[in-house]
Amino acid sequence: MKAVLYPNFQKVNALGCAREVCDVLAQEGIEVCVSEKYRREFSDKAAVNYESIAESVKTADVVIAIGGDGTILRCAKHLMGTDTKLLGINTGTLGFMAGLEADQLDKLKRLKTGEYNISERMTLDVVIGEGEATRRITALNDVCVKSVNSRICDFEVYSDGYLIGRYRADGALFSSPSGSTAYALSAGGPIIEPDLECIEMTLICPHSLFSRTTLFSAERRLLIKDTTSDVMRPMNITIDGDYYADLTEGQSIEICRGRHKIKFIDLIGNSFHDSLCKKMMKPIK
Repeated sequence: MKAVLYPNFQKVNALGCAREVCDVLAQEGIEVCVSEKYRREFSDKAAVNYESIAESVKTADVVIAIGGDGTILRCAKHLMGTDTKLLGINTGTLGFMAGLEADQLDKLKRLKTGEYNISERMTLDVVIGEGEATRRITALNDVCVKSVNSRICDFEVYSDGYLIGRYRADGALFSSPSGSTAYALSAGGPIIEPDLECIEMTLICPHSLFSRTTLFSAERRLLIKDTTSDVMRPMNITIDGDYYADLTEGQSIEICRGRHKIKFIDLIGNSFHDSLCKKMMKPIK
């Protein structure tokens, strides 16, 4: 069995946690790989092998992301198109997507015995541009189409070619069920169980007295067209928090069900609702 570590050493306690993870896995006879750039941090760990994340995920059984939710999102991008499973260990503030906390590392032994559950998470594919310039990017959480400089903008949304509405707002969020507990929740959207496959649209600060989140079937193909005529009010696209491109008047992007799913490991029977109660309903220190 092969496990790859994907740590974020900018998080407090992440280094100590990653080193302890290495020890637990090695004791179970699990091969451990980390990126070459972390050789100094693991130089005293004889059981650790060094290989780029791009190569190691192709042959790994599991990738262990050590950090916060942002770390898990970045790690997930390396798993697109593979059958490799993802386990998050939280050393960040919230860690809602994590399957373990840093004080639960003894549970890693269950990776060897297979005593765990798998949750397959739907993704979103985003098509930007046309013809040879077309780019397709996959999001695990959300796609944000938002105005620059906090200026209100105008845009249209189509579902399978049918005009859903014309909106004035700061922008719109298109979320997977996993992303419903992220930015979309803060913007007033509903909480969606990960197994309920759909696409959520939540407007950001809409200039309307009556505006509610809309849920679309996962089979729909949504198109967002910028109709803002003021060149000083462009819209840009961020995918899972990373900037990708600008939209100008008349341009559009398409959002649909992703071609790939991400397999999350749950080692402790930590249900979605357990995490919701423990992490979302407690005050942030």
